[in-house]
Amino acid sequence: MTINNRLGHHFASVSGDGAAPFDLSIPYLHNNMYGGITQLDACNGLLLYCAFKKKMESWDDFRFLVCNPATGRWVELPPRPPVPANRYCCTTGLAFDPAVSSHFYVLHFEQAVPGTYITGVNIYSSQTGAWSFRSGRMVEKVVPLHSKCVFVGSMMYLIGNLMGFNNKYVLMVVDTEGEVWKTIPVPYGRGSATIGVSQGCLHYVVASTVSVNDSNEILGSGITLWCLKDRDSKELLLKRSANINELMGMIGEKYRVAAIHPDCDTVFLMSSGGDTLVAYDMQHQKLHCILNLEKGITKPKRFLPYVPLFSESLPDADGQ
Repeated sequence: MTINNRLGHHFASVSGDGAAPFDLSIPYLHNNMYGGITQLDACNGLLLYCAFKKKMESWDDFRFLVCNPATGRWVELPPRPPVPANRYCCTTGLAFDPAVSSHFYVLHFEQAVPGTYITGVNIYSSQTGAWSFRSGRMVEKVVPLHSKCVFVGSMMYLIGNLMGFNNKYVLMVVDTEGEVWKTIPVPYGRGSATIGVSQGCLHYVVASTVSVNDSNEILGSGITLWCLKDRDSKELLLKRSANINELMGMIGEKYRVAAIHPDCDTVFLMSSGGDTLVAYDMQHQKLHCILNLEKGITKPKRFLPYVPLFSESLPDADGQ
């Protein structure tokens, strides 16, 4: 699992070996052109970075880099299309499925000013080597809750709330062609939530006081794990639940949801201080391990599950 904050990238092993599978500094991405790089996303062994130029002409003067750190191969994407004056972009996701194709997509979402709701998406395809823009095709106005994107089953997902409605949250879904746009309602409340791919399906976990029955009754504070069976599903299915008070008694401090294990119903929780990562098995309601993060690390901005991909295939790779 890679951990990203403003000061750098860190690695926490959840498999027990403790060693990072690659040089976290990514030395081959640092050259005379870039003043710094920030990790944005991870998808099936590839990492997406934002590289800022040393002499930036504007706040959005940067380039996207896609890298396979297991092989050291990487590619710099061509410049993005210019953003209109009444728009801005701050949410970006990487779409890649090696079981389907060696090609990847980068989706760079466009948002309105004012309002911050998503109006469209710029899509880069490694197959064409070019960007294309697609306008949003939703009646609802969705404001991204945070910048995390998850790709599974040829669809990109992100969490948002419906503009103009209090406490109405959704998964916004768009395909890699920008042709299919839809929303799926999700439970939410005071607390934290995240999405991830686990066991081949989109999973959603929320730690909050939530209503989970048909009568909209609050059943108490807890962590709930939900699953979307396939891309055509119109609602999430409740899969697991746990009592927050009992869990906090085991951990001994407050936490927030950080990530979901890719192979089982285990969720990762970060302590409020940002120095401890807890793996909680929701099926058996047991703590598997508590990982102490690197000393001196500031509170991470995002956690990205990472599994190495040793394939040499990366279209238009610049590095070896």
